[in-house]
Formats: sequence, structure tokens, C-alpha cells
Amino acid sequence: MSNDPAIVAKIRELNDQLRTTATGGKIVIVGALSGQPLSEHAAALSHVRRFDKFDEGNDPYGEHDFGAFEIDGQRYHWKIDYFALDEMSGSEHPEDPNVTVRVLSIYYAEDQ
Repeated sequence: MSNDPAIVAKIRELNDQLRTTATGGKIVIVGALSGQPLSEHAAALSHVRRFDKFDEGNDPYGEHDFGAFEIDGQRYHWKIDYFALDEMSGSEHPEDPNVTVRVLSIYYAEDQ
């Protein structure tokens, strides 16, 4: 988390790029959702790509790195984590795509 508005804006831009276009990082389906049919994965990913309900409650730092939604009564979450290139530790500069691997995870809310 940064207090610098330019850094926050860059992180948000990169997160929105991954979320909406599936470029600039990896998208993974995790937890119990991973064992479900591909059609459910696709439906969840479609919701993530269209997600735009960012507010103080789910986006307190303005990075667009978390969201929650429902499909047919099932609650889902998604989040973006920032890793160093070795994917073993967190990135110290999530605003720099040259040193950061973004991973967007989609999962059932109860798997959190």
C-alpha cells in the first residue's frame, strides 16, 4: 500500500488491466471452485471482468484489488496479490510490472 496517488493510480491501472483483459498477470481458480465445471469458472471470470462496484468497504486503498459477487445464490470473491518475479515473496513495487507478477485468484467466499 502506498500513500502516493501516482503509485496507487498505476497499481489500479495494472489491476484493472488484468481483471478486465486477462493480460499482465495470471488468473487462477482456487479452492472448491477449482473442482467445478469449466462453465462455472467461465461464469465467475465473466463477473470478475465486469466488476465495477468498488467502494470504501472493499477497496479502501483505491487499488481495485478485491471484489465480491453472487451467481445464483453462490457468493464468490476475487483478489489480486503482488509477487516478486520468483513468486516466492511479495513484490516491493507492485506499481512496476517489470518486477511484479500479479495473480488474480477467484474462489468461493466460504473458502477464504
